[in-house]
Amino acid sequence: MNNIIEAKRYLDNARQILKEKANKEDGYYQDKKYVKLAGHAAYSGVLVALDGFLGDKKKGRKSVEWYQKELAGLDKKVSSTFSNVYEILHLSLGYDGATNAELAQLGLREAEKVIDWIQTRLHKN
Repeated sequence: MNNIIEAKRYLDNARQILKEKANKEDGYYQDKKYVKLAGHAAYSGVLVALDGFLGDKKKGRKSVEWYQKELAGLDKKVSSTFSNVYEILHLSLGYDGATNAELAQLGLREAEKVIDWIQTRLHKN
């Protein structure tokens, strides 16, 4: 459960970065540096939650494909949601610095869905 708390803290940090540092004007963030930081923070939060839930990989480093495969075996819908998180938060925001505020908010909502799904599964066990 500590991983869920930590994951939510990462999302809160991402929101705070966007709100206080990225300088939103007319639906777009003006500072790509902070958009990238927020994207990386939010995506990292999802990975923290997933790592706590899925555990260790047997050999080598975890890849996005590994996470997708593991999730697809449990729930195809959450696997699809995780793919959105990867594309929006990690690639579009984290690497490209996409400045569209609606896109950023969509990515954060999708991240919350994955974290909430994990939290629900942990409560069942």
